Amino acid sequence: MARKPKEDPNSKIVAEAKERFERCEEFESEFRQRFIEDLRFSNGDADNGWQWPDQIRTTREGDARPCLTINKVRQHNLQIINDAKQNKPSVKTLPVDGEADIEIAKILDGIVRHIEYNSHAEIVYDTATEFAVQGGLGYWRVVCEYAHDGSFDQEIFLRRVKDPLTIYLDPDIESADGSDAKFAFVFEEMAKAEFEARYPSDEAQSVVFGDDTQSDGWISKNKIRVCEYFRKTAKVDKLVNHPLRGPIRLSEIEDADERAAIEKDSSIQKREITEPQITWYLIAGDKIIDEKPWAGRYIPIVRVVGEEIVINGKVERKGHTRNLKDAQRMYNYMSSANVEYIALQTKTPFVGPAEAFEGYENEWANANKDNLPYLPYNSFDEAGNKIDRPQREQPPVGANAYLTGMQNAQQELMMASGQYQEQFGQPSNAQAGVAIQARQRQGDRATYHFIDNVARAIRYTGRVLIDLIPKIYDTKRVVRIVGEDGTETFATVDPDQQQPLQQAPHPTIADEVQMIFNPGIGRYDVTVEVGPNYETRRQEAFNALTQIMGQDQELMKVAGDLLFKAADFPMADEVAERLHRTIPPQILGEGPSPQEQDMQQKMQQMGQMIEHLTGMLQQAKQGKDAQETNIKAYDAETKRLQALGQPLDPQLVAHVATQVVMEMTQTGAPDGAPPPTPDPTQQQPQNPPSAGFFSPAPQGQ
Repeated sequence: MARKPKEDPNSKIVAEAKERFERCEEFESEFRQRFIEDLRFSNGDADNGWQWPDQIRTTREGDARPCLTINKVRQHNLQIINDAKQNKPSVKTLPVDGEADIEIAKILDGIVRHIEYNSHAEIVYDTATEFAVQGGLGYWRVVCEYAHDGSFDQEIFLRRVKDPLTIYLDPDIESADGSDAKFAFVFEEMAKAEFEARYPSDEAQSVVFGDDTQSDGWISKNKIRVCEYFRKTAKVDKLVNHPLRGPIRLSEIEDADERAAIEKDSSIQKREITEPQITWYLIAGDKIIDEKPWAGRYIPIVRVVGEEIVINGKVERKGHTRNLKDAQRMYNYMSSANVEYIALQTKTPFVGPAEAFEGYENEWANANKDNLPYLPYNSFDEAGNKIDRPQREQPPVGANAYLTGMQNAQQELMMASGQYQEQFGQPSNAQAGVAIQARQRQGDRATYHFIDNVARAIRYTGRVLIDLIPKIYDTKRVVRIVGEDGTETFATVDPDQQQPLQQAPHPTIADEVQMIFNPGIGRYDVTVEVGPNYETRRQEAFNALTQIMGQDQELMKVAGDLLFKAADFPMADEVAERLHRTIPPQILGEGPSPQEQDMQQKMQQMGQMIEHLTGMLQQAKQGKDAQETNIKAYDAETKRLQALGQPLDPQLVAHVATQVVMEMTQTGAPDGAPPPTPDPTQQQPQNPPSAGFFSPAPQGQ
C-alpha cells in the first residue's frame, strides 16, 4: 500500500486564513459599502459633489441647473474630532498584586509616553478618530522594530492605519475593545512588479502567478494579495504549587525527574491553564513567505469604533455622519433651489415710455456696464405732452419657502447631532453664562460616546504595551522616561534583578541616584485619564494664577515661581528659578514641618537645661575639691603647731584662729571640721596681719 504523502502544515494555515478572510468579507460587506459612502459624504465639496446622488447631479448639471454643496456636516464632525485632540486620554498604570511597586508603575507610565513620543502618537490617534467619527471605524497598530540600524535592541512603536478597509478583525469578538480576537488580517492588493520589488527573498520569488480566469481574489496573472495574518492559539500548561518556589508552571521546571515527581505527587496542588500564543504569518497569494512568533498575548491591532450594534447577525456600524445626511441633502437642495429661483428672474430693469429713451438708447443700453454720471431721458414728446420718468422695478427676491426650508434643514442638523449654536460659537437665546455652559455640556454629552471609545482604545493600547515591555526589554539597558510635562529622565532595565526596584549611585554623575527595575516582577493594570492635554492645562493654570495673584499681591511672594513655571514665553523658567530661591524653605516644604520645629525647640530647651546642670555639677565638684584642700591645710597647720613642742603664746594662737576663720568664711568649712569657737577672754589683735599662717610675729613678742 502506497504511503500517503505528508500534508504541508503551511497549506493548512493558508486554507484556514482564506476561509476566515472570506467570512470577514461577508460579515462586513454591507458596512464597508456604507463606510465609503459616509466618508465621501462627510468630505463632499463643490468640486467633487459627493453629497449629491450621481444620477440627480448629472441631470441637474445637464440642464444647467444649480447643484450647490454647502457642507455643514464637516463642521459637526470637526467639533468632535478637535475636542478629542484637545482632551487626549493618557495611560495610567496601576499595581495589581503584592509584588508590584507604585514607583515601577510610574516608570512604566514614562516608558509608555516615550513610546508615544517616538511614534508621533498624536497623529496615530487623530487619524483613527477621524475615521471613527466620519465613517464609524478606525485602526492603529502596535509593532516591534529595531531601535536603529546599529542596534540589536528592539523598540515598540505605534503606527497609524491610513486606510481602515485594509484590516479585518475577528467578527466573533465579545469584548468592546477587541482584546479577545482570535485572528486578524492586514492586507493590500499590489501588482506583480511591485511585489517582486518589495519582497526579493527566495520564498517570495517562488510564488507562481496564475491565470485571471482561475483567480480567487488572492492571486491572478498580474495581481496578488499580500496579507499579514495574526493567528492566536492556546498553549495548554499546568500550574503547580511548588513546595519551595510557590505557584509555577510545570513547563518552567527544567529537571525532568522533578517534573515527573511533582505530577505523581497527589499532595501538590495542580490545575490546567491555557496561555495564548500568537504567530504572525506573511501570506502572498497562496504561500507563506515569512513567519515568526509575536511576543505579546494580545493581537496588536487596536480599533476605534464610532457606534456599533449587531442586528439579526449583521453588524450595524456608523459614525456621526450617517444621521446628518438627510438634513444636509435638504439644505443643499433648498439652497440650490433658492439660487435657481432668483436666477430665473430678470435683472432689475428701468420701465418707462418708449419716447423717453429716444435718442439715448445707447446710454440706457450700457447703464449696467458703464459708470455713467447721469442718464438723460425725454421729458416731453413731440406734441409737448409730459412723459413720465423711467422707474426701476423691484429687485428679484427669493421665495420664502426656500428660505424657511434652509432654516429648517439647519435646525434639523442640530437636532440630529445634538450640537447647537453654542458649540459653533454662534449667539443663542441663552444669555446667562450658566445657561450657555449648560447648553454646551448638553452638546458634549450628545457626542461623548465618540470620546469614550477613543479612551477605550487607548486603554487597550496601554494593556498591549504593558504586556510587551517586559518581553521586548529583555536585556539590561537604559531606557528613557518621559514625564507628563515632557521632562526626560533615565532608568535601567535589569530583567535578572531579584527585587522589583532598587536605587544605586549613578556611575558617572555625582550626587545622582540611578533607578534599576525589573518590569517582569509583579502584575500591573491600565486605566486612562481623559482631560485637556498638558499644554492646555498649563495655559489654564497660568490664567488662573494671574487672576488670583492680581487680587492678592502677597501670594506672589510665596507662589510667584509657580506662575512663571506655567508661562510659555521666553526666559519664564529663569524667572521662576530666581523667585524659587527667594521663597523660605518651610513654604516650599523643604524645611522642617511645624511638628519638627516644635521638636527642635524642645530639644534646644533640653540642651540648655543639660548645660546648666553640667555647670552646677562642675561648680559642686570644684567646691568639693576646695574643701578637701582646706581640710588638708587645716590638718597640716595643726600638726605644725603641735610640732613646735613649746607653750603657745595666746596672742599667736588668736592670730592663727583669726586666719582660719577668715579662710573658712571665704571657702566654707571643711567637711568633718567643726567651725572654730573664738575665746571671748582673749584679746583680739587690733590690726591682724594678712600675710597668712606664716607671717612673722610682731617685734618684741
